[in-house]
Amino acid sequence: MNRWGIDLGGTKIEGVILDSELRPLIRHRIPTGQEQGYGHILMQIKSLVGTMAEKSGLGLPEKIGIGTPGRADGSDGVISNSNTICLNGMPLLRDLQEALRLEVVIDNDANCFALAESMLGAGRDEMARPGATAFGIILGTGVGGGIVRDGRIIRGAHGIAGEWGHNPLPGEHAACYCGRRGCVETVVSGPALERHYAALSGRKASLQEIAASTGRDRFARQTIERLVSKFGVALATVINILDPDLVIIGGGVGNIRQLYSPEARQAIAANVFNRSFDIPLLPPMLGDSAGVFGAALLSGPPLIAQY
Repeated sequence: MNRWGIDLGGTKIEGVILDSELRPLIRHRIPTGQEQGYGHILMQIKSLVGTMAEKSGLGLPEKIGIGTPGRADGSDGVISNSNTICLNGMPLLRDLQEALRLEVVIDNDANCFALAESMLGAGRDEMARPGATAFGIILGTGVGGGIVRDGRIIRGAHGIAGEWGHNPLPGEHAACYCGRRGCVETVVSGPALERHYAALSGRKASLQEIAASTGRDRFARQTIERLVSKFGVALATVINILDPDLVIIGGGVGNIRQLYSPEARQAIAANVFNRSFDIPLLPPMLGDSAGVFGAALLSGPPLIAQY
């Protein structure tokens, strides 16, 4: 069977059709155009699906998966906490099903990342074992995550499973957009690290510049050391509850090599309820394809049966 997916991003909408061997038949991108409003985004998605159907010669599918920033709640899929602001409060699932005239499955972008990387990317070998669990992390402008077990996303009773970015970090008090203080996101996200560096040095620098200058800039070194330490405390909380078989780290902050260092593992081990920390910390393999591949996987049965 073919699987169809759409990754709805802030600046681009990407579509993919995967064949029965999970190889991409068609990939196509168009601008999101969020500045033109919610209705425009719906029409962009409809246009993209039509283009994919025409280019592939397959016609329209019976079902399509869509990954979106934010949460989709209730039977209408009302969006909340999306950084594509015009989506918030809108019944995206209902409106897409009406616009496309086919079955739509929606999930957030962190869950789509976790699903794709665990089953097709970095975690593929580990997840071949029955019962294996992966925790997929997004460390970027925000901090999110997704949990995958036996090829299925674990969503939880409230649909917030894996949302570790809004757990409180001991000793931290910075205000978060969610209304709380000291959230993980206010400490280890990209903007938080850039703010910390600026407060130490009096200079603004991008996260990439900070990470590249740790050998010659003590403020950069202190910023990355803080990241490693706080990341260890934050992730240990998840490990103590979930105890996954592997962790995959995505997002821009996930490119910082120190997160995979012995020091990072030691920071985690010092805070887990165990004598050691023995599971792999993995960088992603699918690049910016993870979101759209994960969305496509939503449109078919779990992959565990294929292993």
